[in-house]
Amino acid sequence: MARITYVTHDNQRFEHDAENGSSVMEAAVRAGVPGIEAECGGACACATCHVYVEPEFMNTVGEADGMETDMLDFAWEPSANSRLSCQLTVTDALDGLVVRVPERQG
Repeated sequence: MARITYVTHDNQRFEHDAENGSSVMEAAVRAGVPGIEAECGGACACATCHVYVEPEFMNTVGEADGMETDMLDFAWEPSANSRLSCQLTVTDALDGLVVRVPERQG
């Protein structure tokens, strides 16, 4: 289990304990985090669960693969630390992860 903090564009903080094997997106939906729309349900077929990973966790989460990179082209204001939260699998290594939710989704 990992404790994940979601920070919305207006600096509201939501902390949630996420089960290993779930996705960061699934945990956000369960916690009712505003701004994570997850329209495709985690199929990596949209960019409505876009988050910005805090820099200190970029090595831990790794880089996006080709399919995710393609979908991030549809995200609103993507950056070098952009990821789709549906593609981030929760492990103990993600304990303490902080992600920021953009002002809007793509």
